[in-house]
Amino acid sequence: MKALVYTGTKQTEIRDMPLAEVTEGQVCIDVHQCGICGSDMHAWHGLDERRVPPLILGHEAVGTARNGRFAGQRVVINPLMGCGSCSACTSGFEHLCASRELMGLRMPGAFAEQVIMKEDNLTAISDGLKDRDAALAEPLACAVNAAQLAIHHIPDRDASVHVIGGGAIGLLAAMVFAARGFRYIHIAETNALRRDMLAKAGDFIAYDPRDAIPNSGHIDIVLDAVGSGRTRAAASAMVRPGGVISHIGLQDNEPGLDTRRITLQQIHFTGSYCYSKLDFTEAVQLLEDGKITGEGWAEIRDLEAGVQSFIDIHDGNAPPKIILRI
Repeated sequence: MKALVYTGTKQTEIRDMPLAEVTEGQVCIDVHQCGICGSDMHAWHGLDERRVPPLILGHEAVGTARNGRFAGQRVVINPLMGCGSCSACTSGFEHLCASRELMGLRMPGAFAEQVIMKEDNLTAISDGLKDRDAALAEPLACAVNAAQLAIHHIPDRDASVHVIGGGAIGLLAAMVFAARGFRYIHIAETNALRRDMLAKAGDFIAYDPRDAIPNSGHIDIVLDAVGSGRTRAAASAMVRPGGVISHIGLQDNEPGLDTRRITLQQIHFTGSYCYSKLDFTEAVQLLEDGKITGEGWAEIRDLEAGVQSFIDIHDGNAPPKIILRI
C-alpha cells in the first residue's frame, strides 16, 4: 500500500509499505483523509523518542471499514487505546491509562491507503458529514477536553477567554467555547496568514500577542495551545486572580510558569491531555450537528503533497490545519 513514511529528522517520503494482518477484534479501514497533527510535527522534528523511524505517522483519520460490524460504512477513528482494566480505564479516563497506546506512535498510522484499528475504537458517521470535517474529530476531542476543564472552574458564559495559539487545537478550542455559549473569545497568533483565517472562522478577535495583550491581568480563562516557556509566562501574567489556565500545548518544557503568582492569586492551573471516550463522542456530535466545521481554515492536499506539507507547516506557510487526502 502507498504511505507517507517518517524516515528521519525532518524527512518523509512516499513508500510502498506492507499492511499488517488483521487479527480478531480489529478492522481494516480504507483511509479517505488524515490530518497532520502537532504531535506528527514534533516527531518530524526528531523530538519524540517514542516515534522511531521508519514509521507511518497520522492519527486524525476518516475512512471506510472493510470488515466487522461497520463493514462498508464510513467511520472516524479514535486512535487512543487503553488497557481496559486499570482504574483509569474503568473510570472513563482511558487517556490517562499508564499502558495507553496511540495509532501512529509505535504502531502504523493513517498516512496510508489502509490502516488497522480495534473495532471498538470506530464510530460510524452520517452520509452528510464531509470527510474534511470528520477528520477533525480527534483534534476536536482534545479541544473539548481542554475547554471543559476550564469551564469546570469558570462556567459563566460572560467570562473572557483568551486562547494562545491559532493552530488547529487553539482554533477548535475557541470554537468549543463559542458552541458552549461563551461570547468574548480572543485568539493570540503571531502568524499573519493564520490570523486572517482565524478572524473569518468565527466571532473571534484574533490579535498579535507581540503587540499589547487586551485586558492582560484580568482575563478569566487562558488556554495555552502552544505550551512553550514564553506562552506559559504570558498565560501567568494574563490570567486574573482566581482565574484558570488550561494547558494543552507541548512545544517545550522550558521554565515560564509563575508559580508564585499562581499561588498568591489562587489561580487554577490544569494540564489537558487528549480526551476521554465521552469527549470523543461529543466532538463527533458537534461535527454531525454542523456546529463546528473546517470551512475556510482546513486545507485538503493529496498524500503526495505530504512531504512538502510538513515543510510548509515548519516554515509557517500553512493554514491552521492541513488534511491529507489518500
